[in-house]
Amino acid sequence: MTPLWIAIALLLLPALWLLIAPMRDARALRDKLDHFEANDTADEQNVAIFKRRLASLEAAHERGDMDEERFKEDRLELERSLLEDTASRTKRPLKTATAGRLAIPLVMVAVVGASTFWYQQNGAEGDLTLYAIQQEVQNDPDGSLVMYLERMEAEAERQPNNPNVWSSLFPLYRETGQADKAADALERLIAIEGRIPPLLAQLAQLRFFMAERELTPEVQSLVDETLAQDPRQPTVLGLLGIHAFDNGDYETAVDYWRRAVANIEDPETASSLREGIRVAQERLGVEPEAAAVEAAQSQGVRVTVSLDEALMDNVSDDASVFITA
Repeated sequence: MTPLWIAIALLLLPALWLLIAPMRDARALRDKLDHFEANDTADEQNVAIFKRRLASLEAAHERGDMDEERFKEDRLELERSLLEDTASRTKRPLKTATAGRLAIPLVMVAVVGASTFWYQQNGAEGDLTLYAIQQEVQNDPDGSLVMYLERMEAEAERQPNNPNVWSSLFPLYRETGQADKAADALERLIAIEGRIPPLLAQLAQLRFFMAERELTPEVQSLVDETLAQDPRQPTVLGLLGIHAFDNGDYETAVDYWRRAVANIEDPETASSLREGIRVAQERLGVEPEAAAVEAAQSQGVRVTVSLDEALMDNVSDDASVFITA
């Protein structure tokens, strides 16, 4: 993990530099502001404008262009405007160029601490550890499945809420014949990821084989919950096909396995299901469809297309024909 933290530190350096950079120009900026305020003539300009407008009002009043009441109102408005302009320009004294420098180290520490905390909560440090364990075991001359399983179990104690830990442990337990531990790992994964159909289907399948291929109430409950969310879930359909086959209900088994094959992605599993369909059809005394399917996939399907004679005059010789099989 050392290279990871070195990379994080290198990424934080530009951020810390941006925090420090403004302080380098603080003195020059303070001198500019001080010079600007020392030479600011805005107040004098406002007073000069006030005097010109007041003189214009007095001249108009003396000429009789406005009465006494209107003159007083306009003069009061000018005086109020002058007060507002000068009051809004009241300035606070400038702080020194070194003011606030003590806050910079505190902000830097806060940035580093917040970044580290955020990465620990939302980053992939745990997954990188799992990958490192996998690579270490693979590259170890004495590496074995048992060693990998022991390392992953130790990691599960350190990362109990990491779903990738349990998704790795589940197949390891299953492959080593530890069905109870495999079920526990899968249940921990479901508790983290939620009761989604793929995970529920795997748990139902595992419990089904642990119960010696019987639909116990627990297995049936898992099957019902899975199909309620996804009626086409292939793992559950395959499980139901196995149960029907074991009970001599070959037609139902073929139906379940056909639906499973239509929704499965793993070619090896699909091939196994097709073989099961073939065996079930043989026991039903019907011609297996596997040979026909295989021939269709390898050689194609020949079809003859003809057009009704009543439509001959309405279709040109170069018309496109679309065939859906």
